[in-house]
Amino acid sequence: MARIIGGVTTSHVPAIGAALDNGKSGEPYWKKVFDGYERSKEWIRKAKPDVIVLVYNDHACAFSLEVIPTFALGCAAEFPIADEGWGPRPVPKVVGHPELAAHIAQSVILEEFDLTIVNKMDVDHGLTVPLSLMFGQPKEWPCRVIPLAVNVVVYPPPTARRCYKLGRALRKAIRSYDEDLRVMVFGTGGMSHQVQGPRAGLINSKYDRHFLDLMTREPKALTRITHLELLRETGSEGIELVMWLIMRGALDDRVREVHRFYHVPASNTAVGHLILENVK
Repeated sequence: MARIIGGVTTSHVPAIGAALDNGKSGEPYWKKVFDGYERSKEWIRKAKPDVIVLVYNDHACAFSLEVIPTFALGCAAEFPIADEGWGPRPVPKVVGHPELAAHIAQSVILEEFDLTIVNKMDVDHGLTVPLSLMFGQPKEWPCRVIPLAVNVVVYPPPTARRCYKLGRALRKAIRSYDEDLRVMVFGTGGMSHQVQGPRAGLINSKYDRHFLDLMTREPKALTRITHLELLRETGSEGIELVMWLIMRGALDDRVREVHRFYHVPASNTAVGHLILENVK
């Protein structure tokens, strides 16, 4: 049977990808960011996942204002890299796992989560930057990836509680898949940041660090956070943090924190990163 061997959260700042792609990762401004993921790259190299279910939000590449799915599961065999206005990132194409994705769709929908099934989609920095941070710059990604896109761009996004419950349903789906697969779940986005309006540039390190603490020790407390609280405390783009709760819901209640990293700033964003493993 498939099993979940770990969970990862990380910011997906587009400028991080640009710094890596343009050979600037060793510059003083960026080196501190990339150094925070060195231990992570070693951990995932040893863990050797077969599949990653990667939770992220699309940035008007696969979807537009014409169609805005709340939860969209990528079920294709491969996913091209999106052109976000300056050409696709020079990273490998993303190879999916259609069989596991189809099983997840069936299981989760029967658990009354109405996923949108997507058989053709380009993936943007929201998905590729986390892969780059964890795997570096390989010629091809070392495992398959199932994208799970969440709407956190247009109101109303899903609640923190709903995302956590989806993680629970995702865990049940993965564990019931009849193949010996090592699966990881990534929750991406955040942490505090706002890119427009009078509060542009907002960073709330105190709130971010408290959120990291609760992710490890008391995740159910995070399910009570409202949209208004996240907007007030973490900025308009900080709402992305609800996606972390899908990952956390997919793990057990008791987890071990393998690694934590927090850094301000990367572009206009607070970078947060966790690696969690089930205690059992």
